Amino acid sequence: MRGSATDPTSTPGHRHLRRAAVPLASAALLLPLLGAAPAPGASDSTDQLQQAFAAAAADYHVPQSVLLAVSYLQSRWDWHAGAPSVTGGYGPMHLTDARTALATTEHLAEGTGDARGDTARAALHPDVKVPAASTLPPRLKTLPKAAELTGLPAGKLRTDPAANVAGGAALLAAAQQELGEPLSADPADWYGAVARFSGADDTATAAAYANDVYDVLRTGEERTTDDGQLVALAAQPGLTADTTQLKRAGLRTLPTDGVECPRSVSCEAVWAPYAQFGNDDYGNHDLGDRPVSQRIKYIIIHDTEGVWDGVLHLIQDPTYVSWNYTVRSTDGLIAQHVKAKDVAWHAGNWDINARSVGIEHEGFLADPDAWYTEAMYRSSARLVKYLAGRYGIPLDRQHILGHDNVPGPTTSTIPGMHTDPGPYWDWRHYFQLLGHPFRRTAGRSAGLVTILPDYAANQPAYTGCTTGGAACPAHGSSEVRLYTDHDVNAPLVRDIGLKKDPTTDVNDLSSRVSTGQQYVVADRWGDWTAIWYLGQKAWFQNPHKAPTAVPARGLVITPKDGLASVPVYGRAYPEKEAYPADVPAQSVVPLPYTIPAGQEYVVGDTVPGEYDYSVTFTTDSHRVVVGKDLYYEIQYGHRVAFVRAADVTLEGSAG
Repeated sequence: MRGSATDPTSTPGHRHLRRAAVPLASAALLLPLLGAAPAPGASDSTDQLQQAFAAAAADYHVPQSVLLAVSYLQSRWDWHAGAPSVTGGYGPMHLTDARTALATTEHLAEGTGDARGDTARAALHPDVKVPAASTLPPRLKTLPKAAELTGLPAGKLRTDPAANVAGGAALLAAAQQELGEPLSADPADWYGAVARFSGADDTATAAAYANDVYDVLRTGEERTTDDGQLVALAAQPGLTADTTQLKRAGLRTLPTDGVECPRSVSCEAVWAPYAQFGNDDYGNHDLGDRPVSQRIKYIIIHDTEGVWDGVLHLIQDPTYVSWNYTVRSTDGLIAQHVKAKDVAWHAGNWDINARSVGIEHEGFLADPDAWYTEAMYRSSARLVKYLAGRYGIPLDRQHILGHDNVPGPTTSTIPGMHTDPGPYWDWRHYFQLLGHPFRRTAGRSAGLVTILPDYAANQPAYTGCTTGGAACPAHGSSEVRLYTDHDVNAPLVRDIGLKKDPTTDVNDLSSRVSTGQQYVVADRWGDWTAIWYLGQKAWFQNPHKAPTAVPARGLVITPKDGLASVPVYGRAYPEKEAYPADVPAQSVVPLPYTIPAGQEYVVGDTVPGEYDYSVTFTTDSHRVVVGKDLYYEIQYGHRVAFVRAADVTLEGSAG
């Protein structure tokens, strides 16, 4: 999270928010089971991981396909150079050792914070402490258990991919034996063990995880990992799992209590309180009647900048802020906190809050190696598809926004707006899971481009992950850097709203575009492409052999004939005449940006001027004011913005 500053033009009556298991397997599993691995043969360095899966499967009598599918859901077979995930998971099997990870990893959260978007609140700076091992749930300490089962040192399981895979195989075999099941060669017989491997302590989450693993088994997968390993899993389309095993796993039932989630995910109710305190304060969200009163237009993707238990504690504090859902990294469990009909305080822009649903993901923006699991990405994508279908939200990057794409509502708020989920969120993979992959949609001479770098190969240099100015670890990224000329030595593009010179800091969005965003081509020069961005021409490297953007088509706006420029807004509020006498009119004040004549920007949607008047605890005065003015939502810079339809001409792109 990053915070936004107080909005001095906001509604009167503002709030002053305050911060308020299972037994081990038999000793026989401490060493590999009888049965030798296949005799080692000649192999090059690109198939060592595949060989490790084969060896571990043979040693522990686990079907190799099951081991591969579980690992894919954990890490997509990536090694991450031995760095721990968000929840302290290591290696291809995501074996968790949260105590060690927290003791050796520094996380940084920035920002002053105002998630509601029209009042001040205290910033969230999670207090990351090293807990005692006894206080950690089993799902966060699977690596020590794997070390005990294999007889291998814990350090080796953290640093050696082959040992890590062996540890995962030992855990699966132990789970199978604990369930009283044979070490069968048939993948269909391992459903219960796979469910237990998730670490979930409830039936719904364990089943959702196991179902994902068996989906991978049925479809198959093949990819080159982050360290150049080619790994393949053959498809078994007719595979049917023995799901009855889960009944004997002794897991609890989640308190669903009317949650709004698809059946394909596990979802629990952890409701945020709607409570009054003091004379004029209440929290931590507003009661509403969406989509009857106002359409839900956006889904906002956040990261928590904190770990699961602490975040769930905060959401239940009425003096803090709120969001609609949180997704857990280890197994994809979803907790719902605020009903979709109500307005959560999460975006730092009240107009966006009133039109959106916010989803937090357990993670840290400024820690590139604190990676997310495939289980979390898949669970989140299923939730977003469900919400998009239910509320008619297009699956594109001007409706599925990162918190870093939300505009500051006023000029004073721009420098403090949030920057999560940041450059390390894999938008390309996420939209593949959403079933709407980004692709070329026009010819080479098209006037639009969709930003689409190869995530793993695209590694722009960032600074400030742990210390200001210090280099961040090299890592794949969804973002592409912008320059003032077709030269990497040229100055970076400047965002006048930030009131400072551009930098490569991980939280500095002034000169970055992100995967899936679309822009109008302003110029081309060899392997460089220029786009219209923040009212200026911005260049990025786009070589033909390794493109970072692909041709696209769509609708664009440009200032009407005769206008030298048009203003840009951070919120689409009604005109003054639309407000009834008992609702204070909100200022329609432009941001410090303009669109000069001749420039064009991609249109995401047409929205009416609306204002959700919700400033009291009781709902009798709540209402949505709708004006006659229409706005176009546009991709202006890294963030979206709004322009009045009356100021611009709508056109179709060429190509």
